[in-house]
Amino acid sequence: MPALTIRHVTTYRYRHPVAFGEHRMMLRPRDSHDQKVIDATLGITPQPSSLRFDRDAFGNHVAIAEFAAEAAELSFESVVSVEHSPADLALDERMLAFPVDYSADSEPDLDDCLRRRHADPGDEIGAWARRFLETGAPMGALELLTRLSRDIHRAFTYRRREAKGIQSPAETLMLGHGSCRDFAWLMVEACRALGFAARFASGYLATAFDGSPEGAHGATHAWAQVRLPGVGWIDFDPTCGSVGKRALVTVAVVGDPADALPLHGTFIGSASDPLGMEVHVSVTSGCT
Repeated sequence: MPALTIRHVTTYRYRHPVAFGEHRMMLRPRDSHDQKVIDATLGITPQPSSLRFDRDAFGNHVAIAEFAAEAAELSFESVVSVEHSPADLALDERMLAFPVDYSADSEPDLDDCLRRRHADPGDEIGAWARRFLETGAPMGALELLTRLSRDIHRAFTYRRREAKGIQSPAETLMLGHGSCRDFAWLMVEACRALGFAARFASGYLATAFDGSPEGAHGATHAWAQVRLPGVGWIDFDPTCGSVGKRALVTVAVVGDPADALPLHGTFIGSASDPLGMEVHVSVTSGCT
């Protein structure tokens, strides 16, 4: 099977040594039929006083570190080797009717993924999503979702944003630009407005698959997953306009993006103490 090595380093720097609160990490990819972790290491400096591993309600891997020592620099280095062999999608559009019917679906998180998270009193998101149905001809679920994803890719301007947080879908519609997180969340909420079960997915964009020159590639990334009856979860990447997970390595799937932060923690000090944060991600072919 094709293998990848993902190196993800995050470094925080401070004006002088500070104390640290609990830090939670979501860096280890999920295991599934088309991706499997072969090896994983997590290095943290300064060394935590305790480090434990758990899974959240969606089955995502979570590492939780606590610290006793103070330091002026805090660094996390995750190195993961993963077998990655997603199959090409071969779906029969005639089997994927719209509107969708989940009455025979036993997915445990279905209700959570159908529930919209943002109030939409003016039906802005719903009206925008329904534009893709105004063709005058019957449309299947896969075609509708593909049009939705590709329109976000074509009509919106991508802007990389390192700051925490995510734009509301209405804000992304108004601004006409956003990050991959913003586009993924817009698609998730638009799909829910159309009656689809959808969830927010995050992980890595494994651009080493696209025939680029040999070397390190890749970035953290976010996209949408939509549940299709009788098929399962299908990945839609509105930032790239693609369907399927050929170039995607999944770390977390959640109902709300606030639950999928790669790294989150606190420090004890003043607001002027932080000097900045650096993040470096590389994805290379093969195992280290």
